[in-house]
Amino acid sequence: MLRYSITLSLAALVLATATASADVYKYVDEKGNIQYTDKPATLPAERLNVQTQKTDVVAAQERQSQDLKRMQNASQTQQKASEQQSEQKAATELTAKDKAERCVKARERYDTYANSRRLYEPGADGERRYLSDAELTAARDSAKASMEELCK
Repeated sequence: MLRYSITLSLAALVLATATASADVYKYVDEKGNIQYTDKPATLPAERLNVQTQKTDVVAAQERQSQDLKRMQNASQTQQKASEQQSEQKAATELTAKDKAERCVKARERYDTYANSRRLYEPGADGERRYLSDAELTAARDSAKASMEELCK
């Protein structure tokens, strides 16, 4: 029994020293390159004091989940920015299309006013009231100003 406990103690001591004595050596090989190893090919080799630490699994998982959340937030932000940019582009295209249509209508109106000898306004009872020369000139000037404004 005593022999068994001594053997067990020695085995535990050997295992403890085996896991604790993970020595790392640094040396320069024949080509001048720095090498790191646990079994140096040549001596003298510099023994390095490398300390390790057990990884905290819970902390690592928390960091990983935080990184994942940050990436998701960044992705959502980028997606929102892309959507806003495409909406703004569509609105600009609509505005440009709208502006072009208004310009065409203003040109047509001006051409009609410029080429017509007589213009009229519809009355409340369905009868036409023809414009005088001064009113016709004012209507043409107004149509020209509108066309120039809308077709910039």
